[in-house]
Amino acid sequence: MKAQTSITRSAPAKARRALLGMAAAAMLAGGASLPVRAQDAASYPSRMIRITVPNPAGGTSDVLGRLLAKELGEMFKQPVIVENKAGGNGQIGAAFVAKSAPDGYNLLLLDMSVLTIGPSVVAQLPYNPQKDLAPITIPAYSPHLLVVRNDLPVKNIDELAAYAKKSGKPPSFGTPLASISQLAGILIAQDRGFEFNVIGYKGGAQALADLAGGQIDSAMASVVATNQLVQGGKVKAIAVTSAKPFAATPGVPTVASQIPNFVTGSWQGLLAPANTPPAVLDKLQDAVQRIVTRPEFAKHLQELGSEPSAMNRQQIAEWMRTETQRWGKVVKDNNIKAE
Repeated sequence: MKAQTSITRSAPAKARRALLGMAAAAMLAGGASLPVRAQDAASYPSRMIRITVPNPAGGTSDVLGRLLAKELGEMFKQPVIVENKAGGNGQIGAAFVAKSAPDGYNLLLLDMSVLTIGPSVVAQLPYNPQKDLAPITIPAYSPHLLVVRNDLPVKNIDELAAYAKKSGKPPSFGTPLASISQLAGILIAQDRGFEFNVIGYKGGAQALADLAGGQIDSAMASVVATNQLVQGGKVKAIAVTSAKPFAATPGVPTVASQIPNFVTGSWQGLLAPANTPPAVLDKLQDAVQRIVTRPEFAKHLQELGSEPSAMNRQQIAEWMRTETQRWGKVVKDNNIKAE
């Protein structure tokens, strides 16, 4: 006779209460907290909020996270802190939040490419970005800039393609491997009928430093990362990947003007664990949107080389699905592997 493993309707109420108490104790012992109850959503937040940034301090996500933490803390009258959990190309911090309690007190801020490329390049990803995380908002978008060394005789991507074909050797392209910048560069080169000689780097900053020093021919990174070098005359910008001319890069032609509908970049997304109450997500979305549309904050974003996105939660979720499919095909077609 098999042992009975579930409590039936006829089980004593005392036994049911004991079982629930044991489950709650196990959750708390494991570091999780009980989910927010529906009636508690109206009083959210009532304690400290932690924003996990899965990158080292000083990067784009970290800078943005700390700016938002300050503003949200003042708005909510509760402490909001940023905690850096770097490693695994952003996947360690993302998985940590995905597995956190869905109570609105553990949030994730990161470049969304970690979530849209990760499933294609990381074997056995320990979470599902589309199922285990709930989008809240995208407070900042910074398109990519395709930049070349100053003495390269090209002013746009068509001239770069012509140069590559005439020279008889692929121009070198510095990029972190299996990154959004590598995949975007591959698509541009394929559309224009040439190849890049991809030079792998640990991070985009190292590639840009070598480009400024004339050691490689080209690189691609967000406007936030590249524009200071462009404005300082260290490198030359030949294309920006925004859908239309970008305010922070006047005079730089868009890739979309030569390759229709080509849009890439760094979408800095704020997310929560899946099953976080919609009322909590609504409150966070509204708070961040109010912050990023304030004239002084919007001006600061523009100075950094970013602008807020107008996508709502449902639109972000759909965008994640289509971007995951888009980059998954590029990864498969080009046999891209993570470092």
